Amino acid sequence: MYDIATHAHTPALPRTRRTSAPCPRCRPVSALPDDTAAYAYLLGLYLGDGCISDHPRGGQYLRIACADAWPRLIEACRSAILAVQPTGSACLLQKQGCVMVTSYGRHWKCLFPQHGPGKKHERAIVLESWQQEVVDAHPWEFVRGLVHSDGCRITNWTTRVVNGERKRYEYPRYFFTNVSDDIRRLYTGTLDRLGVEWTHCSRGGRPYNVSVARRASVALMDLHVGPKG
Repeated sequence: MYDIATHAHTPALPRTRRTSAPCPRCRPVSALPDDTAAYAYLLGLYLGDGCISDHPRGGQYLRIACADAWPRLIEACRSAILAVQPTGSACLLQKQGCVMVTSYGRHWKCLFPQHGPGKKHERAIVLESWQQEVVDAHPWEFVRGLVHSDGCRITNWTTRVVNGERKRYEYPRYFFTNVSDDIRRLYTGTLDRLGVEWTHCSRGGRPYNVSVARRASVALMDLHVGPKG
């Protein structure tokens, strides 16, 4: 939820060629990243657990925090970064309980204009028109990135009395938790377009949690999103 990163233990600035690869957003011939599906997924990850920080000698670091418990998520994040910036690199920096998937580049702010000082939920988060075009073309990739960053798939249970006997029933459920009203609206708005039913689950009167629990909607989420792995 933060867009501020310290420079402690910052990797050395990579050596760059005299002619660096053009930015897909700065090129006059293209307004979109080459791999728009990978970008939609990475956008979801960034809005959930990503930040961008300036390097003192130019360029920026994109960092996505991924919990150690999800090694396949770490690799999926790394693959998405390399697909969006194929001439760059993505290294894994171990932190307590998580890995920071980190990539240096000179145009990460171009690709993620939602970057800004402070916490994401304290400022407006609005997609630019070209980003919305990407999300409209790859809505499930965007939802998958959001769920893989700030969501989870869990098994809930309840009991019912049937013929005088109390029985336990289990059912799967997806949760998405984010303090930013704007990011939650991006998530629920995309779910609406995909035909996924959802509800808000308030805690202390604050609707930070979005739940998908109806069987048909969970089946759609299982088909296109699935657990973090």
